[in-house]
Amino acid sequence: MTTASATPDMDTLCINAIRTLSMDAIQKANSGHPGAPMGMAAAAYVLWTRFLKHNPKNPDWLDRDRFVLSGGHASMLLYSLLYLTGYDLTLDDIKNFRQWGSRTPGHPEYGHTPGVETTTGPLGQGFANAVGMAMAERHLAARFNRPGHEIVDHFTYVMCGDGDMMEGVCAEAASLAGHLGLGRLICLYDDNGISIEGSTDIAFTEDVAGRFSAYNWHVIKIEDGNDVAGLTAAIEAARGEIDRPSLIVMHTHIAFGSPNKQDTADAHGAPLGEEEVCLTKECLGCAKDAIFCVPEAALAHYRQCVDTGVQAQSQWQEKFRAYTQAHPDLSNQWVDAVSGFLPRGWDADLPAFSPNDPPLATRAASGKVLNALAAKVPTLMGGSADLAPSNKTFINDEPEFQKGQYHGRNIRFGVREHAMGAIMSGMFLHNGIRPYGGTFLVFADYLRPAIRVASLMKLPLIYVFTHDSIAVGEDGPTHQPVEHLAALRAIPGLTVIRPADAGETADAWRHALKTHSGPVALILSRQKLPILDRSACEKGLAMGAYILEDTDGEPDVILMATGSEVQLAVEARKRLAEQGIGARVVSMPSWELFERSAREYRNMVLPPAVKARVAVEAGLPMGWDRYVGDGGKIVAMDGFGSSAPGGVVMEKFGFTPEAVVQAALAVLGK
Repeated sequence: MTTASATPDMDTLCINAIRTLSMDAIQKANSGHPGAPMGMAAAAYVLWTRFLKHNPKNPDWLDRDRFVLSGGHASMLLYSLLYLTGYDLTLDDIKNFRQWGSRTPGHPEYGHTPGVETTTGPLGQGFANAVGMAMAERHLAARFNRPGHEIVDHFTYVMCGDGDMMEGVCAEAASLAGHLGLGRLICLYDDNGISIEGSTDIAFTEDVAGRFSAYNWHVIKIEDGNDVAGLTAAIEAARGEIDRPSLIVMHTHIAFGSPNKQDTADAHGAPLGEEEVCLTKECLGCAKDAIFCVPEAALAHYRQCVDTGVQAQSQWQEKFRAYTQAHPDLSNQWVDAVSGFLPRGWDADLPAFSPNDPPLATRAASGKVLNALAAKVPTLMGGSADLAPSNKTFINDEPEFQKGQYHGRNIRFGVREHAMGAIMSGMFLHNGIRPYGGTFLVFADYLRPAIRVASLMKLPLIYVFTHDSIAVGEDGPTHQPVEHLAALRAIPGLTVIRPADAGETADAWRHALKTHSGPVALILSRQKLPILDRSACEKGLAMGAYILEDTDGEPDVILMATGSEVQLAVEARKRLAEQGIGARVVSMPSWELFERSAREYRNMVLPPAVKARVAVEAGLPMGWDRYVGDGGKIVAMDGFGSSAPGGVVMEKFGFTPEAVVQAALAVLGK
């Protein structure tokens, strides 16, 4: 995508328009990061006006190039580009930068500002999002394109800085991208040598170009980040490299043009100051007294992107019409994929689990359910952080997603949990794929930042966390999650589901695939669990909690539990009955779903009049007090686990039917 050619003077005028808009917005807000937008302005201008295939009048056009600003603190660079090229963003929006209710928040937010592809700010994650987008493009191209009918044909561009390059998630994602040979992925690296604390050489002296070469990236160096011709040639060369992702290392000057703050840490995260803004405009040859002023000639040049974008989309639509005529079945599958539709009967063949079946670990049940779903839901795609045999996340009889076989649905993420989480987000944001990813629950901490941002974006990702408690056993406390359930439940928008058996696991997957409002974490056991009889249960997992077993009349005590501990509550109820005590067992796989159910239902499951309550969970007790109240007890962990066979560990830490019975007697005063 190329606008009409520009003269050097026009190039300078357009580049400086980005700089002055950024300076003015940040100065007016008295908050923000002017340095990076000013330093990257030339590269952004070249990319957006000469290469980026996009339609400002339809930011969601399916075959657009994707652009990710990984260093989200440079948000005014992106907002300037969106306004200048004709997106639904006004100059008043620019003036309202970082204010309450603004469409231009401090860091870019997906779904909030037209043209923003992903929420960025936590450094490195945007880079990994871009890797996920590039993976999605390659998979969909392999699945749907046919000779002469290439309906998936676009690039993913990401801009990042030194801070991104220091983050581990960036290294993880870059390593995987190089392994996969993602030739449609192009990174423009703002190598300005400055971070918040000063020169980057106080902590960052590595050879980034050499590192990326070792990752199997195509590396191009540009000594002058303001060299329009050099930038143009570099992007052209990167686009021509089909077997490797490309890194364009641009030596830039933070706060370029500022006479007193260029190349200083002062320009990173604070306004330049009114006097310095005027001096900078004067140095750049701009009207120093004009605020939020974009030269008409520059705006007209940028706005050519509207016509070229409309034309590019129109040409693609013609191509898609021809594709539909040539391949009607594939065309229908494409529409289903990008619309997020679940095929008719998608859950009709889920395995049925009976109390007469032998005990089954919920991770094993999850693997069976996943494979049944994958046979019906072709957009379901994912893998594990090198734990597929343990997580049961492999789709049988499907190829791996590897270089040269991008049609595969099984992703080998490697031991890269953080990158896996952020890549999953990028794959979904691209559109056309429903990603899932697995690891041990204890390693949820490694991808927690990605889960948090996915929850912020309300992305319906599916995290498969197995080996869910101290019952992991012999691997010991390093691999036995204790605080992780509480930590995941603390993330707003994340639905945590810990099934009690295989049947609840099937229901959990069913709920996860029907969810469109945020991510779901499935918490699954390593050890085998008996399959419970729910034939008399009117409600189930979809309500978050339900009465699994009950007594005649109002119960004397309510026993609540999740996961493997539900069976302890069931056995305890039997023993209490022998003592003439009526107990209700409530399986409570998801607090979040329970809190969303009607108050009347919650009060029916947990009658306020019944104060004697016991909660059982092999994790921290944090949060359970809301359900047990002042008169209840919580059978839980208060420290780390220990290495021994799983059953022994559970017994030694007090997770037995006897312990539950004693807790119930205690709350009853007996």
